[in-house]
Amino acid sequence: MAKRQLNIALVGYQFMGKAHSNAYRQVGRFFDLDVEPVLKVICGRNEQKVKAAQNLFGWQEYATNWEDLINRSDIDIIDIGTPNNTHAIISQAALKAGKHVLCEKPLAISVADARESYSIAKQSGLVNGICHNYRFVPGIAYASQLVKEGKLGAIRHFRGVYLQDWIVNEAVPLVWRLDKTIAGSGSHGDLNAHLIDTARFVMGTEFSRVMGMSETFIKERPLLADTGGGLAGFTASGETGSVSVDDVTAFLARFQNGATGTFEATRLAPGRKNYNFWEINGEKGSIVYNQERMNEFEIYLTDDPEGLRGFHRIQSTESFMPYMSAYWPVAHIIGYEHTFINMVYDFLKAVSNGNQFTPDFQDGFRNQAVLEAVDTSCASEKWVTPEL
Repeated sequence: MAKRQLNIALVGYQFMGKAHSNAYRQVGRFFDLDVEPVLKVICGRNEQKVKAAQNLFGWQEYATNWEDLINRSDIDIIDIGTPNNTHAIISQAALKAGKHVLCEKPLAISVADARESYSIAKQSGLVNGICHNYRFVPGIAYASQLVKEGKLGAIRHFRGVYLQDWIVNEAVPLVWRLDKTIAGSGSHGDLNAHLIDTARFVMGTEFSRVMGMSETFIKERPLLADTGGGLAGFTASGETGSVSVDDVTAFLARFQNGATGTFEATRLAPGRKNYNFWEINGEKGSIVYNQERMNEFEIYLTDDPEGLRGFHRIQSTESFMPYMSAYWPVAHIIGYEHTFINMVYDFLKAVSNGNQFTPDFQDGFRNQAVLEAVDTSCASEKWVTPEL
């Protein structure tokens, strides 16, 4: 019996466009689905580039205007992987047109727009999702499970850093991620957003109040003749422009369950390529995770015999861990792209079963509320309560 087909329209064709396209192509090869995703149309503003992406990623059609896709009767799901300032307008229009929506983070670049997107999604009854793909790392999903089962007891601390170095060179041009009107913020919204979601997911609690500080160290960067495509293939215009986002943001947090948290994100940490590192401490133990070693985590349990007590490195490739039964024998590792395959599997399953996917637009709204509260605190130098 033929499976029900779900036609996908993907808006965006660069980094996330590649990751999402691959996930739709691969998900049915690993997971048993009741539906078949159809790569119907990929959309982007540059016709030459989006047409090349169509051929490379295996889409049936290409388009250059997302508005043309919204009311097409043959589209079931709108997947959004565009620059940040377009997420709210596209997702809201898609939901109003009756489409299920999967949106890259952030949900919006302001709390007001994020709240509106969440409200529309809630009223629509449609499946909606925000792409915090690190939730779909088997080790992180398993850590969340261990916390929920009480293995660490009451949680007392979360500390995380997310460090990169791709803009440490002052010659790196003023790409869109360094423009506040497009990106919303710099390392804060790009990287701290992941840590915020991880803390909420693993700990199962909300932020109560935050206090932050931020700094922009490289305040001027070269302008590009064309700012539409990242770092490669563009020529500097000979002029410079002002960087309008943070290079680093660090903040303290109190959680509603009484735990404390520390967070730091920067893209100016030489040698750190994608160092998403966090540790959680409870009354009965601790878990340590490093995204650069994503197929393992460390755990310490006070219930271990005294002579054997210490941090143990655990392979997160066992078949009983979330998602891993779909892949390889134990210790045959998976990679970054599999986080998107796992995410797409859960999303398509939710659409098929009529259930809600998580993380959803409520999670996206709450993430944005914490981000914005930290920005407010950085300006006021005071504790701020997120508007959840």
